[in-house]
Amino acid sequence: MNAYQYVLLRLVPRVDREEFINVGVVLYSQDAGFLDAAWELDEDRAAALAPTCDLDGVRGMLERVRAVCHGETGRGLPTLDKPGQRFGWIIAPRSTVVQPGPVHGGLCDDPAHELQRLLDHLVRV
Repeated sequence: MNAYQYVLLRLVPRVDREEFINVGVVLYSQDAGFLDAAWELDEDRAAALAPTCDLDGVRGMLERVRAVCHGETGRGLPTLDKPGQRFGWIIAPRSTVVQPGPVHGGLCDDPAHELQRLLDHLVRV
């Protein structure tokens, strides 16, 4: 079994209203050497929450999170060598349209499978 931490990514179109929907998951397992993100943007739910929200911009932010997980640099991405550093950057509080929620933990045999299970359970309707 591998210990892991995960954080939900939230779409918060209007920070002042504090309303959000879950749009992704980032899972980090130091034991397994695993850091990745998965996301799914439900356009109908997003439009119901904020009809004027720039969904292409949201998709771009979610792809940037995935790029950071994979250690990509350039294009304004941070240069962080270790997966733990990248996870720390991702979970840092911020007031943007895509925000990390609280960090949770668990145990699993296969982090990639667990990431998809969390996406199914916590993000997909």
